[in-house]
Amino acid sequence: MRIAMIGTGYVGLVSGTCFSEFGVDVVCVDKDVSKIERLKKGEIPIFEPGLDALVASNVKAGRLSFSTDLASAVKGADAVFIAVGTPSRRGDGHADLSYVYAAAEEIAHALDNYTVVVTKSTVPVGTGREVEAIIRKIRPDVDVVSNPEFLREGSAINDFMRPDRVVIGTDSERAREVMRQLYRVLYLIEKPIVFTNRETSELIKYAGNAFLAMKITFINEIADLCEAVGADVHDVARGIGLDGRIGRKFLHPGPGYGGSCFPKDTLALVRTARDHDSPMRLIETTVEVNDTRKKALAGRVADAVGGDLAGKRVAVLGLTFKPNTDDMRDSPSLDLIPALIEAGASVHAFDPEGTAEAKRLLPGGVIYAEDAYDTMDGADVLVIVTEWNAFRALDLARVKSLMAAPTIVDLRNIYEPRDMIEKGFAYTCVGRPVPEAPHLRAVPKAVEGAG
Repeated sequence: MRIAMIGTGYVGLVSGTCFSEFGVDVVCVDKDVSKIERLKKGEIPIFEPGLDALVASNVKAGRLSFSTDLASAVKGADAVFIAVGTPSRRGDGHADLSYVYAAAEEIAHALDNYTVVVTKSTVPVGTGREVEAIIRKIRPDVDVVSNPEFLREGSAINDFMRPDRVVIGTDSERAREVMRQLYRVLYLIEKPIVFTNRETSELIKYAGNAFLAMKITFINEIADLCEAVGADVHDVARGIGLDGRIGRKFLHPGPGYGGSCFPKDTLALVRTARDHDSPMRLIETTVEVNDTRKKALAGRVADAVGGDLAGKRVAVLGLTFKPNTDDMRDSPSLDLIPALIEAGASVHAFDPEGTAEAKRLLPGGVIYAEDAYDTMDGADVLVIVTEWNAFRALDLARVKSLMAAPTIVDLRNIYEPRDMIEKGFAYTCVGRPVPEAPHLRAVPKAVEGAG
């Protein structure tokens, strides 16, 4: 089989590469000439573990190629995937579908026979119908299918090759057969393939991400309550997560969700629901609570240093919204660091993969370190924002020796409070009780007759 993947962003590049690994001939298309030239040279424009090797092996095998010529790429293709960006529009939260519709029109003019056009981009309910209308004005012999992606940054290849499920939305049996052939490898390993109508498929994607965002926000609010009453959020999460109806995943407290999916997808779902007079109060509140949480992060850091950040040196570990990616979109660091600077702090930051993007998005004045320890020399407080593995096993004796004051704000709970206190740190975490420092504990009175 032969497909064209329109768009070589995160979804398009990963999906196209993985389809080629399934044995499909894939042409990935993008209007960005420099990006295509880089890909042809073997340079991967995003960081995703294992993607560079997979691209190289399939290019060498002749199954994967890159082009700026959409017309030649789609001619004779069994399926054409639209995987362009759908960012949130400023002001109203709607998904910007201009790139999707422009791609649909260009595809329509280039098709020369029956083809399945697949929306891989995350799009609101009804988008497939609009895409179909655009294309069928020019090329009637086309079926438009919804096939949302469920890729987690940092583990996207495994998510594509061994997914929890594949969702395909179409009422056309001819289109279903094309999609069955494309995903034949997953049938053989008995992965669930869910066929439904197009509107249901489009809604599944948004509903899934909104539920996970709500679950993260729920455990963050439970963490705040734990801090107020002296409970341990990790034990609470484990206690409820062992209930099979709830499950353990996405019950990890932290600074709030970010990334390319949850923020824009929750906003888009809220807007779609309002437009259809069916408001989703839970998701509206989730969005509000998460935004408020990220804006309050600098206050946590200020509290750790006595309330005033003016003149303080702050070491920040982690800039991306999660580990194993270079994605900075809606990362908590984008709220935290500007607030720290506005409060008068100097910020020294390090991220294993996100520095280049951070320099583009963060205000001037941030000093970017060469490694984790380079941030700490003379720091008044160390803030852990992203749970990269490299930060989980820091040499704490070295950390303490470098810092002006051994104060740590751990927004990801990657260390144990008791261990940190015993090692002499003033330690703050999320939703967990921190024991009193040994030197502050009351000395027990001698028992009469002891000794």
